[in-house]
Amino acid sequence: MGAEPQETPVDVNEVKQSLLETEPTTLTESISLPSLDEVEEIIDYKFENKDLLEEAFTHSSFMCSFSYERLEYVGDAVLNLLFSREHYFLYPDMAPGKLTRLRAANVDTEKLARVALRHGFHRYLRHKKRLLEDQIQEFARAVVHYPLHSNGLIDAPKDLADLVESIIGAVFMDCNSIDIVWKVFKGLLEPIITPETIQIHFNTQLHEMCQKNNRTLKYVDSWEENKIVDCFIDGEFVGRGTYNLRKDVAQNRAAKDALDNQRKWMVLREKETDDQEEESPTSQLSEEESEVNEQP
Repeated sequence: MGAEPQETPVDVNEVKQSLLETEPTTLTESISLPSLDEVEEIIDYKFENKDLLEEAFTHSSFMCSFSYERLEYVGDAVLNLLFSREHYFLYPDMAPGKLTRLRAANVDTEKLARVALRHGFHRYLRHKKRLLEDQIQEFARAVVHYPLHSNGLIDAPKDLADLVESIIGAVFMDCNSIDIVWKVFKGLLEPIITPETIQIHFNTQLHEMCQKNNRTLKYVDSWEENKIVDCFIDGEFVGRGTYNLRKDVAQNRAAKDALDNQRKWMVLREKETDDQEEESPTSQLSEEESEVNEQP
């Protein structure tokens, strides 16, 4: 637990090849299900209770007497505990707020969905959810452009993240040891985000920058009508984001567009400041003249 984390180098070509090999696996009763024994080989763990493994890969849409939702609940708690403990020992001088942000970056939906995709867990998911395969394909194409994390620019299928948490929950319930769970999953969760690689969502970055520079930030939301969110700073249009499925992704894209145009609106701010400085001597002189006129 005490060793410094080693960031795994990302080979974009390798990631692209492995992610785009995603095969449609929408399951029906007439199609034979893939063997979950292969999952045990992927994670290098043998289940004592095979029912837990089956439960972990069963979506509620599969219409049977159980689903992975309870194991997902357990896995979510276990994963947060594991990263809390790991970070506590790795970064003894880090403040709680920064620890919380670092943990959140490693357990958010996009990060865990990438894990499911990278190791092919989605191929074994028992489900009958329409459009899920299309969402996975779109996600696989999108992550190629962001090898570590998109910071909110792409839409990650939550079902993939839930699947990873359910597998973690299944392993924990099978072995009853968080140490064994960490041994199994630490490598699978790579590349783990570190203080050196963590990034802030663009919306948060823009809010912080506007507060620092005393600027007024406003989003104009027309997403329901045309799937567009526009960004204005001090009434000036500075960015636009679009995304058909989720408004928060469109807003984050608008924030990134605004940040990309940062030089433009910061120059406007500097010009306004210069204009104010040029006017200030005149204002001061007028005040002095008023004082003179008021004297008897």
